[in-house]
Amino acid sequence: MKIMEIKENKKEFLSLLLLADEQESMIDRYIDKGTMYILDDDGVKCECVVTDEGNGVLEIKNIATKPEYQKKGYGKALIDFVAMKYKATHSILQVGTGDSPLTIPFYEKCGFAYSHRIKNFFVDNYDHPIYEGGVQLMDMVYLRKEI
Repeated sequence: MKIMEIKENKKEFLSLLLLADEQESMIDRYIDKGTMYILDDDGVKCECVVTDEGNGVLEIKNIATKPEYQKKGYGKALIDFVAMKYKATHSILQVGTGDSPLTIPFYEKCGFAYSHRIKNFFVDNYDHPIYEGGVQLMDMVYLRKEI
């Protein structure tokens, strides 16, 4: 298993990015300013994009694992890699996600705790309703952990 930074042709991984953020125009807001990593284990299994939000805060803007490889530790391995890589320069790793029973428990298992929420983020910023686990996503929930 190896983790590599992708500096060019990030849209080559669009199908994987769209698993975590299903509107391409939203991905376009952060893909160029973010740093992208892929996890390769006999093929690409997982990706993430992180951005420096200032004041020692690093944010995971997108993280996705191919469905057939989910629940095998790849997402957690990528988060652990990011936390270790940036712990000398950043103190907080945060992620914004929908208030979903599918994603919140994953982040909590990775050591994140609730920070705050942005009301109606998904309603106000996406051109169609977003559903996850049968629930329409409304608010963006932010979780944080110290690194």
